[in-house]
Amino acid sequence: MKDGEPTRPQLRYLEDFKAGDRISSGSFEVTAELIRSFAELYDPQPMHIDEEAARQTIFGELVGSGWQTLAITMRLLVDARLLGGTPIVGAEFANLRFHRPIRPGDSLKATAEVLQTRPSRSRNDRGFMDLQVTTTNQHDETVLTQAWTLIVPTRAAVHN
Repeated sequence: MKDGEPTRPQLRYLEDFKAGDRISSGSFEVTAELIRSFAELYDPQPMHIDEEAARQTIFGELVGSGWQTLAITMRLLVDARLLGGTPIVGAEFANLRFHRPIRPGDSLKATAEVLQTRPSRSRNDRGFMDLQVTTTNQHDETVLTQAWTLIVPTRAAVHN
C-alpha cells in the first residue's frame, strides 16, 4: 500500500463471529425533504408526501415510510462495516416489526447482535449467521426490529 491510500477493511469470515457479538452503527439524520423524496419514488401515500394530508391520518403528521426505515437500517449497517470488507448477502429477513414511525428530525442508529452462526451443510465455503437487528431513534426508542440470516464466507472459501 502506498502512503495516502485508504486502507481496505479486513474481510471477515463466519469463524470471526460468535453469539453475543454486537455491531453498532453511527447515526443517520431524517429530514422532511428526505421523507418526501423517498416516498415520491417508492411509497407515494399522503402521510409520507403531504404535511397537510398527513395531519388527517392516524399519525397526525408527516412520517417516513416503513420501507424507508428498512433502507436506512441497511445503509447504517453497511456503513458500520457489519462484516468488515465482506459484502452483506441476505438469505432471509423475518419477524419484521415497525414499533413507531420515523419523523423529520429523528436520528436513527442500528445495532446487530449475533444470535448464532452455523456452517452450510452442502458448501464448505460458506455458512449462515443469524442476527437480531434493532433500529432506534435519538430517544433510544425502538423504531424497527427484524431478524436477519446472512450468507457469510468461511475461511475455507479462501482456499477454494
